[in-house]
Amino acid sequence: MILYSFRRCPYAMRARMALRYSGAAVEIREVSLKAKPADMLAASPKGTVPVLLLDDGRVIDESLDIMRWALARHDPDGWLQADAEAMATLLADNDGRFKQALNRYKYAERHPEHPMTHYRDQGCEFLQVLEGRLERGPWLCGDRMSLADVALAPFVRQFRGVDLAWFAQAPYPRVREWIEAFIESSLFTAIMAR
Repeated sequence: MILYSFRRCPYAMRARMALRYSGAAVEIREVSLKAKPADMLAASPKGTVPVLLLDDGRVIDESLDIMRWALARHDPDGWLQADAEAMATLLADNDGRFKQALNRYKYAERHPEHPMTHYRDQGCEFLQVLEGRLERGPWLCGDRMSLADVALAPFVRQFRGVDLAWFAQAPYPRVREWIEAFIESSLFTAIMAR
């Protein structure tokens, strides 16, 4: 199996983590987004990563679908056993409103209709939701890591990285602790190795 990926893409990160965690044997092909390989584009004309080519010729080109495929094969710690409704809500909010705010916060110069802090404040609405969930335990959906944690962490990591000094003093101590533990985890470290 082949996974077309881009190291810093949060969608690709979450796919790589689920594949690694599940033990799926895949060849990872790092893609230059400026020169996408023809074989990747033939498999998935939309031209975005990740793209997983299965041994049987099927193509999965959505990160959450790749994660679910991997976890259906092998989910030793029960990432899928968390509250399904809570996970679905978190995933929808992350991939919708939070991702939009994150993009505008990271690239505020492309969206001059509002100051950067406006977009940061929009993203903080989601961080406040995460902070509230983390008051109940160390993970977003309970006492153990779930699909939601792995799927959201790459995006929160990007949000954090826009202004590290601001994030370090922002009123989200549980989110800070959660994302720092995630960044330092062996799973994340392994999938980010060059």
